[in-house]
Amino acid sequence: MSPSEVRSHMHKVVALADLLQCVETGAATATASGYRLLVQRLQVALGKDLPADTLLAILDRYPAASEVYENMHYEHSGLFRAPLERSVSSELITTHILRDVARAARKA
Repeated sequence: MSPSEVRSHMHKVVALADLLQCVETGAATATASGYRLLVQRLQVALGKDLPADTLLAILDRYPAASEVYENMHYEHSGLFRAPLERSVSSELITTHILRDVARAARKA
């Protein structure tokens, strides 16, 4: 990608990330299909190459976009952008739920 193409793509990612952040915080609204389309377009944009420092700056600035990016790579990386405390808490909750489900299944 040429520098102008990178810059253009970066502006597109920022615009989509900003719009998603506005929807997530209630500053803007979207229908369910509009929200889905916005997330899909952001996923496509995030799937294209951006310089690592640019990508990290965007993800740091826009938590909603960061979550989309993290979900795109969850299979390989898990919750790599989530705070450790949140990741551990999620894992503990999941463990307790699975244990309770297993107990209920044995009783049934």
